[in-house]
Amino acid sequence: MTPLRALVADDEEPALAELVYLLGQDPRIGEIRTASNGPDALKILQATDLDVVFCDIKMPGLDGIDLARVLSKFASRPQIVFVTAYDEHAVAAFDLEATDYVMKPVRQERLAEAVRRVVTQGAPAALQTADETDDEVIPVELAGITRFVQRSTVRYVEAQGDYARLHTGQNSHLVRIPLSTLEERWRDAGFTRIHRSTLVALQHVDEMRVDGGRCSVRVGDDWLPVSRRHTRELRDLLVRSR
Repeated sequence: MTPLRALVADDEEPALAELVYLLGQDPRIGEIRTASNGPDALKILQATDLDVVFCDIKMPGLDGIDLARVLSKFASRPQIVFVTAYDEHAVAAFDLEATDYVMKPVRQERLAEAVRRVVTQGAPAALQTADETDDEVIPVELAGITRFVQRSTVRYVEAQGDYARLHTGQNSHLVRIPLSTLEERWRDAGFTRIHRSTLVALQHVDEMRVDGGRCSVRVGDDWLPVSRRHTRELRDLLVRSR
């Protein structure tokens, strides 16, 4: 593969130097440009075609989140990997379609995983598996640590106010995303509304039951109620998906 052209942006010189050093050890990284603040990073990106930006969040002038918002308007934008000591911005990073979110202090193996994700995202479709091409990664906070959950592992989603709780086979995770947003975003991935407060992944529905006029579906060990208005549509979708 052609080595990645990267920009590293961080206002703290020791952190900048450390990140440049670690990236320089990775054979998948070629040219590395640097910037000590958001405006300088933007100037470089406007003048140079780069593949990826490894960006701190809290920087003077233009912080990392604002920089990513500007880059989202580019016709061809580089991938963004946030490298930060603050985990509270993970949801904003998700909304901006960041490729990864790496917590400081940076470990070389964790940075290598971020580079792998950049390479996978940028590979031609013919070189990617279906899961790599289509699956989405959601940053979630668990015990003060930001982790990443693949959409394909989510069995169903419950609304909790302006938040949504993602249920996987082992855990559940609360994310600051309305259920209506996930319904629209994940419709083409096989998720459908079965109740005003529930979104389910069709591939994870194991059984459908109608008892006394009330419909429910079994997802793993959980039975979920299906509203009357969604019952017929759900039945049709399940038949077509089998």
